[in-house]
Amino acid sequence: MTTESMAINSLLEDSLNQPAFGETGRFRWHATPVGIAAVWNQDNPPLTPPFDDALQEGLQVGLDLSREEREFHQVSHGLVLLFHS
Repeated sequence: MTTESMAINSLLEDSLNQPAFGETGRFRWHATPVGIAAVWNQDNPPLTPPFDDALQEGLQVGLDLSREEREFHQVSHGLVLLFHS
């Protein structure tokens, strides 16, 4: 794991301890210092990151994330899809 990835994971861990600003069928939504985090809230995470599902559900909480950069991280809270500019 790179130093940058470890730093992002640390920021995510801290931010995910704060209340979510929204929740949809498959995700809890958090604002973090590194972008918008969609945290998978189902029992079994999918084999590939479900970015398309997050894009659709993001609209339910007022977010159009279609033009954002995206990456995924595995942290103690589970699978996190991160959207950022």
